[in-house]
Amino acid sequence: MAERVDVLVVGAGAMGASSAWWLAKQGRSIALLEQFERGHVNGSSHGQTRIFRVAYRDPIYTALAAQSIPLWRELEHDAETMLLEQSGQLDHGFTAAIDEIEAGLLGAGYSFDRLDPDAAHERWPALNFDNAVLFSPDGGRVFADRTVDAAITSAQAHGAQLHFNTAVRAIEPRGDGVAVVTDDKTWHAGSVVVSAGAWVEGLVGRQSAWRNYFSLPTLAVTEQQPVHFAIKPDMEFPSYIHHVFDDSPGAALRFGAYGLESPGEGVKLGLETHRPVKSLVDRTLAIDQVDLDASIEYAHRWLPGADTSKVSAVRCLFTTTPDAHFILDRIGPIVVCSPCSGHGFKFTPAIGKITAELAMGGEQRRPEWRISA
Repeated sequence: MAERVDVLVVGAGAMGASSAWWLAKQGRSIALLEQFERGHVNGSSHGQTRIFRVAYRDPIYTALAAQSIPLWRELEHDAETMLLEQSGQLDHGFTAAIDEIEAGLLGAGYSFDRLDPDAAHERWPALNFDNAVLFSPDGGRVFADRTVDAAITSAQAHGAQLHFNTAVRAIEPRGDGVAVVTDDKTWHAGSVVVSAGAWVEGLVGRQSAWRNYFSLPTLAVTEQQPVHFAIKPDMEFPSYIHHVFDDSPGAALRFGAYGLESPGEGVKLGLETHRPVKSLVDRTLAIDQVDLDASIEYAHRWLPGADTSKVSAVRCLFTTTPDAHFILDRIGPIVVCSPCSGHGFKFTPAIGKITAELAMGGEQRRPEWRISA
């Protein structure tokens, strides 16, 4: 069997779902293909909450966050549900990082409060603070599972076909477009959006039919183990990021620890501890006690409002480029949408729009996000 659409989207996580939503809104015929069930926990998009922030050390991402805010509201309107809550966000840590964030907010016209650690602790007693502190009232949180579901539902409402439990076996050149092969049929399209997270390399990387057309940056697939602690009475946590000194490539887009309050779950803590994933097929979701102990130790020092006697943990995939920038580019009929590196979710509707424009023939204007042809 064969079927033709304007654009195929491979992967129904946050970015694929958002891309499908934008493409369907533009009246394109599209099919969204996902190898797992709807709302699965095998990738990087699941969970209740993610940090939203406009406070970045790199002004590229402050600008992208600003671009995303009205698009979050547009997705909320389409889906008739609240997705972005701007309840404020904290950065603290070594002074040079906070200085860079302050400069970026000043340049973009955002308000902020700069505090010393004692004053910040008095205002937010649930946290202890390191060196320098900055509060951004425009930050907050987005609701992750709710966002993915909203984008999928809205894409379908605009006419998108949805195909879950449908693994893509190959993506091949076909005339001036592509053929996408599944177990049931071969799809034909003018372009394909590959938004498959940790599976991107296997679909369009060095071992694929596209190895002579372009070269992806080296992608490291790793796991982190975020935890949730219960919250002590009368304590509240804004979204927070703890910056530790790091002079390695891409350090300005990484940090030591992060977290936020998730309704019904407690306060989330994620440490910048990456465990290599040797096999996506054989991967388990078993909890690592060493990582759990490290999270508890961190909370004892920095999160006095967390009740560390009540803790739960999950495993999450991260797909990271060497410089921690995204891959958002088109080569021929292939659009690679891999805005991972651990900080992409807050931009979901903006990335979906950029990716949809690329799929419809638009140009990529950011050299940081390009593929090597």
